[in-house]
Amino acid sequence: MTFEARPVAGAAELAEAAGIAGEALTCDPGEGAALVRRLAAPPPGRTWTALAVDGGVVMASLSERDPEAGHLDLLAVHPSARGEGRGRALVRAAEEWLRERGAREARWAGNPPCYAWPGVDVRYTAAACLAESLGYERYHVAWNMTADLGAGDLSVEDDLVRLEKAGVAVRAAGGDERERVAAFVGRHWNERWAWEAANATGLHFAERDGEVLAFAAWGARPSWFGPMGTAEAARGLGLGRVLLRRCLAEQRAAGQAEAQIGWVGPLRFYSRAVGARAERVFWLYRRALA
Repeated sequence: MTFEARPVAGAAELAEAAGIAGEALTCDPGEGAALVRRLAAPPPGRTWTALAVDGGVVMASLSERDPEAGHLDLLAVHPSARGEGRGRALVRAAEEWLRERGAREARWAGNPPCYAWPGVDVRYTAAACLAESLGYERYHVAWNMTADLGAGDLSVEDDLVRLEKAGVAVRAAGGDERERVAAFVGRHWNERWAWEAANATGLHFAERDGEVLAFAAWGARPSWFGPMGTAEAARGLGLGRVLLRRCLAEQRAAGQAEAQIGWVGPLRFYSRAVGARAERVFWLYRRALA
């Protein structure tokens, strides 16, 4: 059977693609449609597309900072339409779209700061098998940690009293404060994290004498926690644990039973701070397009 991918045009077709993702992405229950909407509203400097066949959709992107590396951001085939070659046709169509725009490599990997996953979740075994059958090589591994929002201790009251005595205030960023915190993130880390902070559902920060010291965000990637960071001069005050717990408490209040801590580096910190466990593993794939 042959499938001809077509560009997704207009709000109605994008909503249809979101519905397919919602049904297909069983390891991300309730998130598929939100992921499509997030990828369709990327940061400046990114070119993206959504291509569809009946029952399937692929999303791909290119960023100005690395125009030769294209990304396969999302592939979803409805459970009732699998096994007939739709996924393969969609990947090939996305590769051709990337090639036409100058990409020399396709990466089946997250394109931060606006991404669905770091790579292919190993539980989506069919996607990993498809990648390898198409000649993609596995070049990196990333992982998430999961925080149980019902079982963990997220209290911060004693810490807030201690920090107040040290002249440190902790609060959610609202209004113009969000822009100020995002600027702090951009200065101390990078513009990708700054975009995530500016576009997060929840953003919390610590400051002293009007100077931002640390931040933590959630929901830039729908329902996930991160990024977070503390300025080097403020480390050792325990700000990370406080900000992490405030964000997770907010996610719990929003109805989440657990939170994914995305693209984790410091395993021990999250394990000790909230009892998070390493769980989701992602394989990052790439293939030359030349």
